[in-house]
Amino acid sequence: MPADAHRTKAAPDAGRAEPASPLTERQEARRRRILEACARLASRGGFDAVQMREVAESSQVALGTLYRYFPSKIHLLVATMQDQLEHLHATLRKKPPAGETAAERVAGTLMRAFRALQRDPLLADAMVRALTFADRSVSAEVEQVFRRTTAIILDATDLADPTPEQLSAVRVIGHTWHSTLITWLSGRASIEQVGADIETVCRLIDLTAPPRSRQS
Repeated sequence: MPADAHRTKAAPDAGRAEPASPLTERQEARRRRILEACARLASRGGFDAVQMREVAESSQVALGTLYRYFPSKIHLLVATMQDQLEHLHATLRKKPPAGETAAERVAGTLMRAFRALQRDPLLADAMVRALTFADRSVSAEVEQVFRRTTAIILDATDLADPTPEQLSAVRVIGHTWHSTLITWLSGRASIEQVGADIETVCRLIDLTAPPRSRQS
């Protein structure tokens, strides 16, 4: 079994990931190299190909330094997923989704995200597996992934002042998106089935709108 097996295995003296304070330009560049190296390795060989020693070598940082930024392989892969979602969010902002209703816009956005992940299935599988294996020590990183997913969905709704019920619907849609991603990656659902499920759950946005909004 590889040294970086799927459990959230951290370096002996590793605590939380490196500085809570803002990173310097040099530190940010180092972190960027680490994330890019992780993504390259995952794209080539999936979850098992991401080994901390190889990530350190590929990103040209010392192994101890890598563990200060990311205490385990799971931390690293979840952070990589957040990074990928940030890139996706930036792309979506440049070309907002079309659609007459919030539900149509959100469904279109999430299917664009699916197609992006479909182009790199090994990386997608590695990130989602890490998210699934994550324990409480990775809760902050996992929370960032779900916050980014929520932000992507909220932007797609284009609602100036969503109601509490609509915000609840957004959370349900986010959970469903992650769940359908898992079923697709495991071969239990086709893209067509995923699309149908996403369209169905996205209708919650319109159904939870105030009565006057539904009539207009």
